[in-house]
Amino acid sequence: MRRVNLCFGDRLLWRKLPSVNYTGTAADWPEYIGAYMAREGITDLVLLGDRRPLHIQAADLARASGIRVFACELGYLRPDWITLERNGMSSYSHFPTDPTTIRKISECVPPPDMTARYQSNFFKLAAWDVTYNLANVFLWPCHPHYRWHAIYHPLAEYAGWVWRLLRRPYLKWDARTKFDRLLADKGKYYVFPLQLETDYQIRAHSPYARQKDPIRTILASFAKFAAADTSLLIKVHPLDNGLFNWRRRIARWARERDVENRVVVVDGGDLTEMLAHSTAVVTINSTVGTAALALGKPLLALGSAVYVMDGLTHKGTLDDFWTGAEPPDRELYGSFVRALAATVQIKGGFYSEPGIAAAVSEAAKRLDELTVNEPMAFVDPPPRLARNS
Repeated sequence: MRRVNLCFGDRLLWRKLPSVNYTGTAADWPEYIGAYMAREGITDLVLLGDRRPLHIQAADLARASGIRVFACELGYLRPDWITLERNGMSSYSHFPTDPTTIRKISECVPPPDMTARYQSNFFKLAAWDVTYNLANVFLWPCHPHYRWHAIYHPLAEYAGWVWRLLRRPYLKWDARTKFDRLLADKGKYYVFPLQLETDYQIRAHSPYARQKDPIRTILASFAKFAAADTSLLIKVHPLDNGLFNWRRRIARWARERDVENRVVVVDGGDLTEMLAHSTAVVTINSTVGTAALALGKPLLALGSAVYVMDGLTHKGTLDDFWTGAEPPDRELYGSFVRALAATVQIKGGFYSEPGIAAAVSEAAKRLDELTVNEPMAFVDPPPRLARNS
């Protein structure tokens, strides 16, 4: 096994196995990584995330040389799963969208272990994140050409998180108060869970460049086509850095559409409870979609999500979703989870020692046995790719 470190944070958190440090420019990267893979006789390339610019170039060169490419990331299933797929994820995923194929796979694989086993330690997660990013900021001369893939500078993100943490008691109270009022009104409401602005799920796996675009699109459609006695509950992502004041911006956009009294924005609260009482859920491509399907809620995904398929998600447009969405096929959802877990999901996690150990063990086994995406869960070309166009 070999590892290429692109920044000092990579070096700091990878100390056990052989590695090399790339300190060159982005322009020189293709020549460097192509020569490195040839010289070292690389047979398999494993990427953490598949859409970072240097990862894309490395993967393209690897495939052209006959090297197998795999991408891993947080799981499509939650809470303690990771994704490991051949070639790519989300819009680049080769996991099938045909219900017949999904059912065939589910018939020949064991049921998944859905018991939550690997609880993430928030303080350990935060410590690793801060260590990684501050190392890149203050030790940048070691990798002078490295550019972080996120939108915001790490120091700006941390300042936003500190301010948000200080306001957490108020935000929690505000969310509880607004949600209790919504329940007391006994009206129907839709849930729209926001994602992270910097997330490649939006930037690379949806037709939108920034999150404000789908928010305004959804508000406009809701104002025009949803019944007058319904509400839209928008929940800010729990790891949002707070640099963009979603509550204030969304309130302004709702006023422009004359639906300010029907749009509720919360930054906190129990999402599972919110989903359970909802009429339906609209998302870009959040993994909240799988939680909504598990609860039998009608679901519309505007981006490329692995769960988008006939029988699970709304087939029509956003405009007709508000009055015409139907609940998912529960049997198909069970087959989908069973097939997904057996082929491109691994029980484990990134943020606890037992979770890491379990994930590494199973990932190594599947890579060695060439069983990633098996059985029957590799469709070429990627069936969701057209949704980004």
